Amino acid sequence: MAVVSADLGCSATRDRCGSFWGEKWRSGERMLLRKSLRNSSRISATASLAVRTFKHERPIVDVEMNRLMTTGRYVQWYPGHIAKAERDLKEQLLLVDVVVELRDARIPSATGHPDLEKWIRGKKRILVLNREDMISTADRNAWASYFASKDMPVIFTNGQQGKGIMKLTRQAGSVGSTINSKRRDKGLLPRSVRVAVVGFPNIGKSSIINRLLKRKICEAAPRPGVTRQLRWSTIHDGLDLLDSPGILPMKFDDQAAAVKLAICNDIGQESYEVSGVAAVLVERLKRLPAAGAKVLTSRYRVDAEDCSGEYYLELVAQKLFQGDVNQAATRLLLDFRRGKFGCFALESPPSS
Repeated sequence: MAVVSADLGCSATRDRCGSFWGEKWRSGERMLLRKSLRNSSRISATASLAVRTFKHERPIVDVEMNRLMTTGRYVQWYPGHIAKAERDLKEQLLLVDVVVELRDARIPSATGHPDLEKWIRGKKRILVLNREDMISTADRNAWASYFASKDMPVIFTNGQQGKGIMKLTRQAGSVGSTINSKRRDKGLLPRSVRVAVVGFPNIGKSSIINRLLKRKICEAAPRPGVTRQLRWSTIHDGLDLLDSPGILPMKFDDQAAAVKLAICNDIGQESYEVSGVAAVLVERLKRLPAAGAKVLTSRYRVDAEDCSGEYYLELVAQKLFQGDVNQAATRLLLDFRRGKFGCFALESPPSS
């Protein structure tokens, strides 16, 4: 199988071996090759790519990427504690005045919960894009302009370093003042303003809350599912804060978005196959103007041009990990999550 994948993954190798494989296919072994590829535990998408490669004379890597993100790699993760947390959160949201929605600055669209607008029912929302240190200034400006056009001002934060926390505190306090001003106009006494912090797993909610409270009350770890219960705390007199576990849609209808969550470690690793997600990341990096194949070639000293994502993982595995593709895929994902390829978003704002 390794030889077949190598021949199919790179156009230069295919050209050198084209006549050999042509004879094999004409001699009646085409069906056996298809069966071997289909039954292989490697990746079913490779078989489809193989047939198209011979038919169209070159690998269709864009189709392969789309296939990996849809039918080839179905991503699904919905732990039991999230279902309970979602029920409890919807009840508590009836009591809050302000919702602080956290998203991952690398994938702002993919980390927006499709049901949140329905849950908050017109309450004041503050949108926060965390991990702003992992995207470029150009990405930041583009997303800020996009959300401003939607009348959704955004705050960029870095929960690890505390950047943007003061601005978030001021905005939450300003909203609280407005709410209590309206209460006084109605002859009501002022009260503490209740703020809920919501978002997907592992996007930095606990770090942000610890910064807001100026003390560590939430465990923060670089993995999804650490926070499992709702918790109320007081930021200062007049401002109460609700921390919630990460919430996810019950089903990922958009598998492209689900794969981005996997790439950024915003869902549990048990929900996806590491090698498939890493192959998609390779294809995405090659197409990003801020990255390109050069960041992969420079990092691993393996040429990433003219190779599919899966074949590139095999090359890296052979050179650095004694042929272990899973280990190569894990390293590539870790390198991206640690910013080893540079600072850039995986998503661009939707065009008008």
